[in-house]
Amino acid sequence: MATPRKKKARAGYMISAVAELYKVHPQTLRLYERVGLLKPSRSQGNTRLYTDSDLERLEVILNLTREMGVNLAGIEIILNMREKMAEMQRQVEEFMRFVQEELARGLAAAQQRPARDAIVRVSPPRPIRVHK
Repeated sequence: MATPRKKKARAGYMISAVAELYKVHPQTLRLYERVGLLKPSRSQGNTRLYTDSDLERLEVILNLTREMGVNLAGIEIILNMREKMAEMQRQVEEFMRFVQEELARGLAAAQQRPARDAIVRVSPPRPIRVHK
């Protein structure tokens, strides 16, 4: 459930603003923090401050609870799986970049090496005459 939002400040949003924006009780947000679903930062005065990434995560949580009826234990499992999948995706992309770089390096090296380095000697190509 993507809620339209204006550009957010870096400092974060207080719990009352987040509760009002997403139409949840502040106690619900505290519960999500207590069970480990949200981890807002704290100000020097120990006030909870929610960042943009906290709000994105809250949107996922609210979508799972409101739209799909998932309980808190299920949400925790889903969020953990999403994080693991994102990490796996990052690793696959990193591996693909590595493979592409190695292939490009090997191809460049092969193009620069003279044919005399080949395992099997190949004579230079000769034109073939075609008679009509």
